[in-house]
This record gives sequence, structure tokens and C-alpha cells, in this order.
Amino acid sequence: MEVGAAAFQRRLPRLRGRVLRAAFLALDMEFTGLHSTFPQNNEPSSGFVHSLFDSPAERYLKARQSVQRFTVTQLGLAIFSNENSNKYVVHSYNFFLFPSTLGVTDVEFTLSASSIQFLSRYGFDYNKFLKDGIPYMNEVQEKILSQHLSAGSWKVSSALDRDVLKKAIDEVTCWIAAAEEEETMILQDLSGYQMFEVQLVLRQALQNVWTQPLGDKKVMVKKVSPQHRQLLENSSYDCCQKEFILLSARGFTNLFQTLVKAKKPLVGHNMLMDLMHLHDKFYKPLPESYEEFKRNIHNLFPVLIDTKTVTKSIWKKCPFPRVSNLLEVYAVLCSNLNPKDPPCPVIALASDCSRYAEKKSPHEAGYDAFLCGSVLYVFQNFSGEDAPCQRPPLLVVHVRGWPGLNERQIYQEFKALCRFDVRWLSKDQFILLSNKYKHVGRVLRDYKHHPHLRVSLYRHWRHSPRVNCLLQVSGIVALWSLLAFVLGGAPCCSF
Repeated sequence: MEVGAAAFQRRLPRLRGRVLRAAFLALDMEFTGLHSTFPQNNEPSSGFVHSLFDSPAERYLKARQSVQRFTVTQLGLAIFSNENSNKYVVHSYNFFLFPSTLGVTDVEFTLSASSIQFLSRYGFDYNKFLKDGIPYMNEVQEKILSQHLSAGSWKVSSALDRDVLKKAIDEVTCWIAAAEEEETMILQDLSGYQMFEVQLVLRQALQNVWTQPLGDKKVMVKKVSPQHRQLLENSSYDCCQKEFILLSARGFTNLFQTLVKAKKPLVGHNMLMDLMHLHDKFYKPLPESYEEFKRNIHNLFPVLIDTKTVTKSIWKKCPFPRVSNLLEVYAVLCSNLNPKDPPCPVIALASDCSRYAEKKSPHEAGYDAFLCGSVLYVFQNFSGEDAPCQRPPLLVVHVRGWPGLNERQIYQEFKALCRFDVRWLSKDQFILLSNKYKHVGRVLRDYKHHPHLRVSLYRHWRHSPRVNCLLQVSGIVALWSLLAFVLGGAPCCSF
């Protein structure tokens, strides 16, 4: 089910109820870009470019740069609820999101051409993202907005909204000069935040008017006395009170706060970027510390399950095709290759989300969230200890007769054959790291007789500069000790 800004506030109470009653939740996101392509220099393992040599903290810092540049276009949430011991009913939602523009500093984000093209190929509707995206803000942005509201230092950041406000003020100014007290006029064609902004600006500029929303993009303006105005301002039904404005400006963040409160298991597929965007867009700006990020995210969501990690563990035990794409994983697990003893639980889509049962919609966030949760429950057929994590061995390249070779040149040399990350080791040696065993075997075979590059398995005791330095120092110390022993223990000659 698709949900935009126009329908979100109306659906929020029911959404909250379903989240709180859920057995678990599955999540997926689509972004305006994934990985920034602006490295700090030309080296393949530097800047924002991920490397297999990266530690978790280094990878987090690179991903953090990307999360700060891009934004979320669509968030998919699948709510899995127990109907009985062997049946789950799923409500799957597509939320179109767009950063809040209500009185806060104008949000800037980057578009990646390849990501936009990719989503367009799968039918993503950018008009819904731009025109009906649900607003959201994190705690820092909300605090700034709250301070502006309390101080009355209102600012309209959108040029379009400024034009609408100017037109509304002109209409009201012309009307009020001749109007009598208690007379009213109607402003029309106001959408979204314009309903709030028009009222706040008019009330601030004119002390003898009162405003009230009528729905259907209309606002009533009424000429009142100062005494009547004071009474109306103290009314608990005033829709322009600070609490009501913040509630509207928070938008999707209101549902995010319900997800945090519910503490339900949260399922995703390759979900690091999803979690980082959740933190950055709806909670707080991402911290520089990887350890702090982990503490924060586990306080928000104590139980996290990544189906890509689970998939890799299962593939090591079962003779399934090695696939990692979410749709392919789901197809394999639903095929005859998957044993059905014990039987898999029945997963039924709710009537208002039934189109996912009739048609595949890959890379639509709501559909992918549904697949994530379904994959998790098919995995209940598999049990046992996790297989130990194994990685292909490191390779070392020894350069002969090719002076001045650097990391980038080594990277380009092997790029046509397979994917390796490269790191300088010593004057004429480089380390290669791949995530595929077949690439390691291919390079060892094809470069066996290369005239300038000798490739071999990395041996720490043999190739590590630290070990070599230690051996050299130890050798020198041993040699001096031997000389001292020989010279010190030689018999004296007597005449």
C-alpha cells in the first residue's frame, strides 16, 4: 500500500496499533544515491571508496559521508502479525518521504545519476517523492524549529511558499482595510505546510486577524478585536499551537518513534545503510564514532536480523545456488530445492496489500520489505551452529624490473581479470585482497610466468615488514652475542 503526505496523518493511529501488536517488522529503503564517488585522491582504496582492507570503523566513516550526502526517497515497512501458530498476516507499506521544509534550514541532498536511472527502470514515481513525500526531521532539526517557534523568528525557506505567502498577504491586506469585525474571507489552494505558514505569518503581521483551517486546502481569515484575539490564542483548539506544528513537521518521525517504542525485532537485507539513514534522518546526525553509532542503534532496536548475513550462513550448509540478490534468495527458498520438512509457515498478505501476491515489484521498498520478512521465516527450516567465517587468502605481488609502480597501476593491471583491492606493502611488494576464492586461483594460475610480477600466497612470517625487521634485528643481536662469546671466551696466549 502506498502512503504519501496527504494520507499519512489519517493513517498514523492505525499504523501505530499494528506496529505495537506485530510479531516482528521488516524494513527496506530506497535512496537518491548509495556510495559517493568523490575520493580524496586517485588511489582506489582512499576517499569514500570502500576497500576490502577497511576495518569496520573505516567502512562506517566512508558510509557516513554518503549518508550525509544522499536522502531517503522511499521507506518500506512490512508488519508481520501472528494470526495463529503457523500463519502470519502481512501489512506492507510504501512510504514516500521528503525532508521537512517547515521553518528549518533548507535541507540539501545529492542525486546520483545511476541511482535515479536504476529506480526509474523499476517504475519509481519521482512525482510522488517530490509532491507527496511525507516530511520528517531528526531531534536536532526539531529542537531548532521549536526554538524558532518559541521566539517567533519564523522563516520560510521555500521560494514557492514565499510566492504563495506574498499573494495571501496581499489579498488579506486589501480585504481587511474595508472589513468589519467578525467578517471573514477564504484563502484557497494552500497545500501542505503552506496551511501553517500562511496562518503564522498573517497572525504575526496583523494583530486584528484570526485564522482557522477549513480543510480541502482552505484557510478562513477573520477580522477580530485585540481582546477576542487574546482569547482565541489561549484556546486549546488552536491548530497553530507549537505542539500541533511540531507534530505535523515531524511527519514520518512520529511513526519512527513508535517503532523505537515497540522494540520489535527488525529485519532487513544488507541493512547497514538502512540503519545509518534511520539514525541520521529520524534520530540524530550520525556520530563520528563507530562504537557510539552501534550503541545508539542497539538502544533504538535491540534485535536486528540481516537476511544477507543469514543467507551466507545457510549457503555454506546447503547445496543451493549462491545468490545474494533478495528476489533471487526468495525464489530459491520458495523452490523445490528447499526442503519442506518441517513445513514453512503460511504468510498471507492483507487484502489492502494483495498486489504483491499477484505481481513482483523488485526495488519497491514495500515489496522488498515483504521479501525480507518472508525470507527470515522460511529460514526457520534450518538449524544448527553457524559455519565458521572464512575469507580467501591474501596474495602478495613482488615487482621485478618495473620501477615506479604504484597501487593504482597494480589495481588497473588486475582489474580486467578480476576484482582485487590493493595495498602497498614495501618498496617492491603489494598485497592483493579479494572476496572470491576463484579470483585468487585465477590470478595465481595466469600470473605464474609473468615477466615482471610474481604472485604468491601471503605468509605473515615471510612477507610482513615488521616480522622481517624483527628477524633482522634478532639476527644482528644474535651475531653480536656470538662474537662477544667467541672473543670473550678465547684463551689468553702466554710466552
